[in-house]
Amino acid sequence: MIIFLDESGDLGFDWDKRKTSQNFVITLLVCNNRETFRKFRQAIKRTLKNKLNHRKQDKRLVHELKGQGTSLSIKRYFYSHVPVTGWSLYSVTLNKQRVDKKLQSKAGKKKLYNFLARFLLEKVEFSDDINDVTLVVDRCKSTDEIKDFNQYVENQLQALLPLNSHLYISHEASHENPGLQAVDMFCWGIARKDGRNDRRWYECFQDKIRFETIYFPE
Repeated sequence: MIIFLDESGDLGFDWDKRKTSQNFVITLLVCNNRETFRKFRQAIKRTLKNKLNHRKQDKRLVHELKGQGTSLSIKRYFYSHVPVTGWSLYSVTLNKQRVDKKLQSKAGKKKLYNFLARFLLEKVEFSDDINDVTLVVDRCKSTDEIKDFNQYVENQLQALLPLNSHLYISHEASHENPGLQAVDMFCWGIARKDGRNDRRWYECFQDKIRFETIYFPE
């Protein structure tokens, strides 16, 4: 099993800043096996080649598919090429307006992020015969933050996995990993639905969502 984790929005709480997001979303793309991931990789590659880099005359090729700035028609093209089965989505949207002041500090935000990631990972269904689980996270944390995150998640997940299974955690650049690009597309759609009530892209993949909730709802 390969799990890709991405987020949309930020954990800033300065409401005077125009770009501070109202919500913070974490989404998991769970691929049941490597063949499913291979098909996602093909879908990303095909979309980049046929839709974003088709007949480009300059050298500024697009190397990454992202939810932000990608048209709905391209998103639908991408989705028409993803595997039909073998994957699912899990997502949590944090209502930042209701976050306690104690969690708005630097240390508090790190604790909050790790908690939300663990909360979501606990919802994933791990079969008893699974041998290896790989968790791939977008590489945007400092070295210390990566160490804390890995230790926290490993401690929490070991109790959920079968006794003989192995957990691997990898932090990678999104432009180098098609799985991270795919989960970014889905995470953006969920954030867009919750933040702006724009459901057009969300409704394309809604039936693949296994778990979805708002943390600290109104």
